[in-house]
Amino acid sequence: MTLKGGYRARVVRYDLETGSREVIHDQIPSGGWHEPGGPVFNPKDGLMYFAHGSVSQNGVNLPQGYTVDLAKNPYAHDIPGQDVTLTGNNVFSRNPLMPYPYLTKTGPYKPFGTPAEKGERIKGELWCTTGVWRSRPDGSDPELIAWGIRNPYGMAFNEDGELYISDNDMEEKGERAVAKDPDRIWHIRNAKKPHGTVEVPDWYGFPDIAATGLPVWHENHLPKKGKPAEPLLENPPAWAGPPAYLEKPHSCMTKMDFCTSGQFGHKGKLFACEWGTMAPFNSPREEDLSHGFRVMKIDTETGEGEPFVYNRVLKTGPPAAGLARPVDCKFSPDGKSLYILDFGAVKVAEGHMLAYAHTGVLWRVVKR
Repeated sequence: MTLKGGYRARVVRYDLETGSREVIHDQIPSGGWHEPGGPVFNPKDGLMYFAHGSVSQNGVNLPQGYTVDLAKNPYAHDIPGQDVTLTGNNVFSRNPLMPYPYLTKTGPYKPFGTPAEKGERIKGELWCTTGVWRSRPDGSDPELIAWGIRNPYGMAFNEDGELYISDNDMEEKGERAVAKDPDRIWHIRNAKKPHGTVEVPDWYGFPDIAATGLPVWHENHLPKKGKPAEPLLENPPAWAGPPAYLEKPHSCMTKMDFCTSGQFGHKGKLFACEWGTMAPFNSPREEDLSHGFRVMKIDTETGEGEPFVYNRVLKTGPPAAGLARPVDCKFSPDGKSLYILDFGAVKVAEGHMLAYAHTGVLWRVVKR
C-alpha cells in the first residue's frame, strides 16, 4: 500500500500473517495537498505501478495549504519530472506566518514564500511530484513513465495491460484560480512500453494545461472567484492528452476497477467512484453542488460514461441516507460482486468541511 506522512510518501508491503512491514519505496516527494495512488500490478508484465499528486493545489503553494499539510511541512514543494524553464510569474498572497496584511510572493516548484526568476531552469527528477512510476515488486529498477497529473488517486489496469488513472480538476479559489476544469481519466500509454525503455515521461498538463487542452489562463477557465492564473512554464513539454474520459468539474473522481467477468455483466467497462463535490469550499458555482456522489460505468474506448450506482434522492449535496460519498470500488475475485466503499457523511461549507464518524458503509452490488 501507499502511505503519506511528512515530506515523503512510501510504498509499504505488509505480511498479514506475521504482521511484518517492509518499506519498498521511501523517496516519493510529498508533504502537501494531494495523495499517493496505487500500488496496482500490471496483469501482463507483473510490475508494480504507483503515483503521487502535487504538493500545491493549483501549481503554486498558497496560504490555504497551511490549513492542511504545509503547516507541518513548510518546506514542501512541487518537483518536475523533466527540466522546465520558468516564466518568472509569481503569485502574491497573504503570509499566514506573519501578522495580516503581510504579503509574500511564491513561484512554482518553490517552498511557500520563495519567488521564481524569469528564465530560471528547474531540473527534472526521477522522484518528482505529480508522477507515475513502475518498478519490480521488490522495489528495484524504478522508472518514471508520466508526470503532470494533479491528483492521480485512482489507478486501474484492464485485461490488456492498459493503465488508466483518475485525476481531479484545479480549484476555483485563491490566488491562482481556475474555473471549469473537468475531472478526468487519463490513459497512461507508456505503461505498454517495455520496462526500462521510457526515456522521456509523458506530461499530462499540470500546472499549466487544463483537461480541456486549453491553457488554464484561457477565457474559458477564467474564475468567478479568485485571481486568474498566469503561465508558469516557458515552452512546456508536449501535452499527452486528451483524456480518455471527461467528467463534470468537482465530481472528485477517486478509485476505480475494471469488470473482467461476464457473470456481473458489462465486461471490459471501467467502474469509477466519484466522492462528490467540495463546493462551495472550492467553487462558487451553484451547478457544482450536485456533481459526483455516484459510481460511473465508463467505456474507455468511446469516452462515454453513465451513472451505475447513485442515490435517487440526491438534489444538491450528499443525501442523508443511502449511498453518500463512494471512495473506492473493487470486484470480487470471482467477478460476481462489486464492492463499494462509502466514505459516509461530510458537510462542506465555504470555509471548512466536517466529516462525521461512524457513517461509512461497505456496499455490495450483484446482478439480479
